[in-house]
Parts: sequence; structure tokens; C-alpha cells
Amino acid sequence: MFFLSKPSNDVIKTVIASQKDKPYTYLDIGSSENEQMPKGYNIDHNRIELGKGKEVFEKAKKAITSWKMYNMPWVEVHMENPSIEKGKTYAAVVSTFGIWSINVCRIVYTIDEKSTKNTKFGFALGTLPLHAESGEERFSIEWNHLDDRVYYDILAFSKPNYLIVKLGQPVCRMLQKKFAQESKQAVLNFCKQP
Repeated sequence: MFFLSKPSNDVIKTVIASQKDKPYTYLDIGSSENEQMPKGYNIDHNRIELGKGKEVFEKAKKAITSWKMYNMPWVEVHMENPSIEKGKTYAAVVSTFGIWSINVCRIVYTIDEKSTKNTKFGFALGTLPLHAESGEERFSIEWNHLDDRVYYDILAFSKPNYLIVKLGQPVCRMLQKKFAQESKQAVLNFCKQP
């Protein structure tokens, strides 16, 4: 959903509410969980090392639960309650080139795994009809116990959901890459804070 000026909070809430019972815009729901990427989509996988040890993992986990991976001047996250729960609907409000868009998603699954090899935390979102793209994106933190390194990982598959987005695909791809880079930096910066 596109706007020529920033939509009000009331408009954003109304848009989110209108999508709560809508189906996902793609068939391969949950595919990012096992990294089984469906054909016909753009695949993006971005990863950054955040540091080492439990303290870094806990800070990175806090970054995810407080949505710091969206901490960039051109993106805002809107939801009723900022918790990470399967089925929770939220919107990313994006400003690019003077145009605003509301992109509504739902959390498909959450990750909270512990083993002798690693500990993982995160979630994946799936797109709803009022999203510029169609697909899934996973945000996760992994603490590798073998070398003590902590990573932030973004895995996504997507394709345009509207004709206007398809026509502007080079710009959309550029924005997706920009988002991944800034998201990695936002989480890294959060983890480096005292």
C-alpha cells in the first residue's frame, strides 16, 4: 500500500487490522526454517559475526526482541505489542524517494533452540496481501559453542507482489540489499554498546 506522505498511526493500525485474517501471499510457508528455498524467488542470505560468547548472544537476542534490526531512518515497525510470537501481525512502514509504503507481515514461526553445538534464537515473517513483496524472511542469532562466535543471519526469498513493484524491480532489489546491510549494522552497533 503506497502513499505520497507519511501515513498516520490510525491509518497504519487500520491497515494492520485489515490483514490479521488474510492468507499469506505465497505457498511455501515455513520454507526458510529448513533453508529449503522455493524456485522462482530472489534468494538473499546475509550474515555477520557479532563477537564471541554468551554476553554477545544475549545482547543480540535483545536486539531481536526489541526489533533493533529495523533501526534505520527510512523504516519503522508498527504493531500492537512488540513481542515475538507466532501469528503476530505487524507492519514495516518504509520511506523511499518521497513515497511511503505499508508492508504487512505475520510471524510464521519462532526459533529458540539449544544444543551442545549451538544456541539459536529468532523468527521468520511471511508477507500478507498488503506487502510490496511476496515471500518470507528469517532473522536469527546463532551462538556456535565450538568456536564461541555469535552471528546475526538474515535469510529471505521474495518476488514482487504488485505490477508496479515488478516494473521497479531493480530499485526494489537495491532497497532489499540496502536493508540487509543496514540491518546487520544496526544489530552489530547494538551489540557493541556498553
